[in-house]
Amino acid sequence: MSRSAARSRRWARSVVVVGAVVVAVTGCATEPPPMPSPSPTETYVSTYVPPEPYDIAPLTGEQVAVGSLTEPSLAAKVDNHPAARPQIGLERTDIVYEELVEGGLTRYVAVWHSDVPDLIGPVRSIRPMDPDIISPLGGIVAYSGGQYRFVEMMRAAPVVNAIHGQADTADTFFRGDNAFAPHNVLVRAPQVIAQHSELKPPAQQFAFSESIASATATKEGSPTSRIDLVFGGWSTPSWRWKAETERWVRFQTGGAADTDAQGDQLSAVNVVVLRVPVQVISGIPTTKLIGRGEAWISTGGATVRATWSKASMTAPIRILDRHGVAVRLAPGNTWVELVPLDGSATFR
Repeated sequence: MSRSAARSRRWARSVVVVGAVVVAVTGCATEPPPMPSPSPTETYVSTYVPPEPYDIAPLTGEQVAVGSLTEPSLAAKVDNHPAARPQIGLERTDIVYEELVEGGLTRYVAVWHSDVPDLIGPVRSIRPMDPDIISPLGGIVAYSGGQYRFVEMMRAAPVVNAIHGQADTADTFFRGDNAFAPHNVLVRAPQVIAQHSELKPPAQQFAFSESIASATATKEGSPTSRIDLVFGGWSTPSWRWKAETERWVRFQTGGAADTDAQGDQLSAVNVVVLRVPVQVISGIPTTKLIGRGEAWISTGGATVRATWSKASMTAPIRILDRHGVAVRLAPGNTWVELVPLDGSATFR
C-alpha cells in the first residue's frame, strides 16, 4: 500500500471518530418534553378558618369578646359576720381576698369586673390593709365608712372611693331587708361603675395558663381533696375539691356549705393561700402585705408550694415557684386566703 493511501485511511477514521463525538454531544443537549398544562377547571380551595379574635379578662384569664371589658373594676368591703350571710353577688366575683378582722372573724375584699351583678353586699367599714389589696386594681372601692384614719388611708390610694352616706352614693347605696343593721348596706353595682366609666380597666394581677390542665398546680402539685384554714377562733373555713365541676367548693366554720343569696355554694377555680404576718394595732388586726412569705396554690385538685411577694402598695402580688418561675393559675375566679402566721393551712 502506498503512503498516500495509508494517509487517506487514517483521515477517514478520524472523520468517523469526530462524527461520533458530534453525535454524542448533540444527544446530551436534547430538551425534555414539555409538562402537560393543568386543566383550566382545576382550582385550589383553602379549608382553613382563622379563629375569632379575643381579649383576655385581666382578673380571670378567660377569653372574652374583643372590647367587651373596658370598664373599671369594683372592689367592695363585704361583711362576713354570721348575721350578714348569705351575701349577695359573691359567687360572681373575679377575685375575693379574705382577711382577719376583730374578734377572730374575717371580712372580704370582693372584686367584680367580668361579671357584675345588679346588687352586691352587704358592705362594711374599711380596714388599714385594704389600700394595699385594692390599689393595684385601680377602679372603685365601695364600703360603708370606718375609722377616720383608715378612711383617709383609703382615700389617699389611687382608687375612687364610693362611701355609704355621701352625696354621690345617695342613689347607689341603700339599706335592704336582707338583714338587720349594720349588716344590710347594699350597693347597686352597675350604676356605681357607670358613674366612673372614664376609669381604666384593671391590670392583670396573676399569671394564667390556657386551661385547668395546663395550670402549674395541676401539672406539678400534690393531689389535694380538702383545704382547712384557721384565721382565728371564730373563722375556720374549708375548701373541698369537686371533680365533676373542676372547682373548689367552700364551707364555713362548723362545716355548713357556704352559699350566696341565690342558694349557690360559693366556689373557686383557684384557691391561693398566703401566709401573712398580722400585727394588732390599737385593737385592729392589720395584715402586712408589703414583703414576702410562703404560699400554696390549689388548682385542678392539686396543690403546689410557692412564695409570694409584694413590693409596694400599688404593686400586684407576685407568686413564684421554687425555680423562680411565675405560678400560672387556671382561667376562672380566684379566692385569696390571707392566713395569719398564727393561724394554719392544712392540705389533705
